[in-house]
Amino acid sequence: MYIKAEDVLPETLLEAIQEYVQGVELYIPKRPEERLGWGEVNGTRHQIHKRNSEIARKAAQGESIHSLMDQYHLSYDSIRKIISARRKE
Repeated sequence: MYIKAEDVLPETLLEAIQEYVQGVELYIPKRPEERLGWGEVNGTRHQIHKRNSEIARKAAQGESIHSLMDQYHLSYDSIRKIISARRKE
């Protein structure tokens, strides 16, 4: 989103910023405590958590790693890591 600095910043602050940079676009990031984590905006984090839970459940029910690899298009090591991580929880 583009906002003109002169529309939102006090004149004294704008002048102070202009001592460092002028005539360019300046990105001001959100405060760290206001940032969302990876995948929280579009739901990817939830989808991966759900997928990993399904993989661990199927493995616990006796489904082979190779079968899970084919179903989820993941490598052998990825499936093993998911299963191992779920056992530790």
